Amino acid sequence: MQAKYWHAKSDSDETIVCDLCPRACQLKPGQHGFCFIRQNINGFLMSTAYGLSSGFCIDPIEKKPLNHFYPGSTIFSFGTIGCNLGCLFCQNWHISKVKENKLLTQKATPVQIANAAKASGCKSVAFTYNEPIISIEYTIDTAQKCHELGLHTVGVTAGYITPKARDEFFNALDAVNIDIKGFTENFYNTYCNVHLQPILENIIYIKKNLKTWVELTTLLIPTLNDSDKEIHALTEWIATELGPDVPIHFTAFTPHYKLSHLPPTPPETLLKAREIALSKGLHFVYVGNVSDTKAQNTYCPTCKKVVIQRSWHRVMENHIIAGQCEYCKTPIAGRFNS
Repeated sequence: MQAKYWHAKSDSDETIVCDLCPRACQLKPGQHGFCFIRQNINGFLMSTAYGLSSGFCIDPIEKKPLNHFYPGSTIFSFGTIGCNLGCLFCQNWHISKVKENKLLTQKATPVQIANAAKASGCKSVAFTYNEPIISIEYTIDTAQKCHELGLHTVGVTAGYITPKARDEFFNALDAVNIDIKGFTENFYNTYCNVHLQPILENIIYIKKNLKTWVELTTLLIPTLNDSDKEIHALTEWIATELGPDVPIHFTAFTPHYKLSHLPPTPPETLLKAREIALSKGLHFVYVGNVSDTKAQNTYCPTCKKVVIQRSWHRVMENHIIAGQCEYCKTPIAGRFNS
């Protein structure tokens, strides 16, 4: 399928420039972008993964992770291949780093995905496993078919997209979980091969201008992005730029891909990060990839009672009624069943 968001470099040859993400890949005929699935074919940018998937799964929505978007519901998850980041710690590297289409074994048109999700009883569809931005055409068309059937749409993304493309992409999604990989330019440049500032600008833009529900995730990697100083800076930025009601998930790193020599994240690091975030006035701070019921529950910011009790990704009790704390009637930020 012909892709969106590109332009010809000049009239002198068939080199084109991809305008989807800040990489601005310049592609001669036959060349793939950094993401792999956008390719110059005869002077046109083509999306080579359209209508194909690397896999499907039905998950609890808390696994995305989203704790404030219809908690306790199920979500139909699928992805393609490729990524426009180069993270050395990628947890799905066998999908995101592949440089051939052999994993795209399942035909999945937007209509087929929407119908399958509806038939399975899911409330939402997630574009996940790899970066959905690079498949923007597929994402948007599938989201439209999902909305026609009354399904919600969710993106799990690193948020690395140009201002030119971000409105169309994020307006197609009812909720997103955006990874903030770290909170220094050096970390992003060294370990992700991209820049931090465009991602922060996109998060602010979404929160202030769009209706898309936003939650954030930071994978804490020992010695690289887990210092108290960095967590203070990150959570201060969230409090100042986004407000106290944007949930943040601190998740544990598992040795993987090109950082397999590092140790896993100690639970104490996650809990310390949570303490720092709460000290900045953030209302909803969670830990992930570890078992800690207290730090996975949702608490009312006013009366401090547990309004959603969780065990890993399972909702055990829900005391949010019509978007409010059952006990003191304080509104709880998010999207909830009435």
